[in-house]
Amino acid sequence: MYPRVVHSSTLEPTVLLGLLLLWGPLGAQAQNDTEPIVLEGKCLVICDSTPNSEPAGNALGMSVRSGTGRVAFSATRQTNHEPTDMSNRTMIIYFDQILVNVGNHFDQESSVFLAPRRGVYSFNFHVVKAYNRQTIQVSLMLNGWPMISAFAGDMDVTREAATNAGLVIMERGDKAYLKLERGNLMGGWKYSTFSGFLVFPL
Repeated sequence: MYPRVVHSSTLEPTVLLGLLLLWGPLGAQAQNDTEPIVLEGKCLVICDSTPNSEPAGNALGMSVRSGTGRVAFSATRQTNHEPTDMSNRTMIIYFDQILVNVGNHFDQESSVFLAPRRGVYSFNFHVVKAYNRQTIQVSLMLNGWPMISAFAGDMDVTREAATNAGLVIMERGDKAYLKLERGNLMGGWKYSTFSGFLVFPL
């Protein structure tokens, strides 16, 4: 039900007084029925707090729902085979299987996430190095700039992960991906994951 607005300027004084007197006993009943009546300025605004449908706007011209849209992805590495296009130039960490890609904003071929709108995004990554005694540094890159990094350098284990997570503000069209900034993944990075989602738009 849409809010109904009655302007006091269109009412006779005696009618307006009657409405205000009537509001007293009805106000308590309306509050018990979770249907509050709100007076704002020169308008009597009657709101239904439990509408059957969700209108696109209200009596004040404000949107009821922001229409954020759903954006989320999660990708994993299922093999230790290294892609030939992981060159020394890009050092982007690639993922060969998509678990979730709501909105289709994560490109598997390039392993890059493209922000569909301005907002706060959450990312987390877990990059595993196997049978590799070198220290690795993995960074979450935003348009070519490192935002957060993680290290893995224990030489006494066969598998170790560089893990981190954080929130970043992205503009529409911004790109986020993982980059190997130190060390190598010659043993592969099977079981690694990269995930993200839109927390809320701005």
